[in-house]
Amino acid sequence: MAESVTHDVVSLFSTTHRDFLISNNDHQVKIDSLKGKKVGIYFSSSWCGPCRKFTPFLEEVYNELARKGDFEVIFVSADEDDESFKAYFSKMPWLAIPFSDSDTRNHLDELFDVKGIPHLVLLDESGKVVTDCGTEVIREYGVEGYPFSSERIQELNDQEDEAKRNQTLTSILTSPTRDFVISSDGKKILVSDLEGKTIALYFSLTLDKACSDFTPQLVEVYAKLKAEGKDFEVVAVPLDDNDDDDDEEEEESIKVGLKSFHWLSLPFKDQSCEKLARYFELSDLPTLVVIGPDGKTLHSNVVEFIEEHGIAAYPFTPEKIAELNEIQKAKDASQTFESILVYGDQVLSLEKMEKGKGKDDAKEEKKLEDGWVCDDEVCFKA
Repeated sequence: MAESVTHDVVSLFSTTHRDFLISNNDHQVKIDSLKGKKVGIYFSSSWCGPCRKFTPFLEEVYNELARKGDFEVIFVSADEDDESFKAYFSKMPWLAIPFSDSDTRNHLDELFDVKGIPHLVLLDESGKVVTDCGTEVIREYGVEGYPFSSERIQELNDQEDEAKRNQTLTSILTSPTRDFVISSDGKKILVSDLEGKTIALYFSLTLDKACSDFTPQLVEVYAKLKAEGKDFEVVAVPLDDNDDDDDEEEEESIKVGLKSFHWLSLPFKDQSCEKLARYFELSDLPTLVVIGPDGKTLHSNVVEFIEEHGIAAYPFTPEKIAELNEIQKAKDASQTFESILVYGDQVLSLEKMEKGKGKDDAKEEKKLEDGWVCDDEVCFKA
């Protein structure tokens, strides 16, 4: 659905037999009440993991903007039964197309060319499509993106570019409502107290195997550097899912881990966690971004250098990284084809590789049988 297309919101959501939407308590709200409001059309489903992860972000923005009285969200369910719809919708503060009206739900799905969920289309007060990439806008800009116009987004992008040029530790780690990080014993540590130190921002997921494998190595390096009196701190940036059903368990797991790791952390579910992930353009986990004493980024990810060189990677400066790269090049050059394929007494044969490939293909086909394929951010129609 191209931007600049304009819709009449009354005809968009109503039928000849229905002139209302419903709230989560089955209260009927006249569609006429949407006139003059900005509207978000939210395509989502209870079975969709990425949707459950995104919904709390949208809810936070919605609740913040509700005070203005000129923004509404309409939920268009992709659930398979009314019971699932009601259970999922009961936690949402906005309105919905009745689940029984499958014709309207399907029509909206086709009209806005929904290929995957979560999917959010944003309309301005005249019904004009501002963007059909609303999930990305909400994730990246939150309530600051309001009214979600291209002019506002450009303004925020310009501000971010300016912030990167004048980056400081305070500009990265603080927010309008928080000027501290959390210590391993739960105390609030002012970000200003960390200025002048080398800071490693550790982006990870609690239950991710790659993160679990790397964390002990980082713990060891951190302990050695602290023992040597280095001005070095690790600040964890927890990126665990925002699925409400798992919040308490995840938060407790993070707290337990923090006590054993002895480093600092941003608060669980703090908005800055996702914002920082986008700011540093994360493409992999775990990621360890290093900020120098001057508040500038020294390196976007030193995980591999710590895995390979341990404490020798410190202080993660361009000069040190260049030195380590030369060491790695020399090591790679000395490898033979046989040393790559032979691991101990075990030879990696082409036959084993083919078998592994077959297993991966079978797993993919099984996913496709259900009609949807999901990754961390979205579920696509197969």
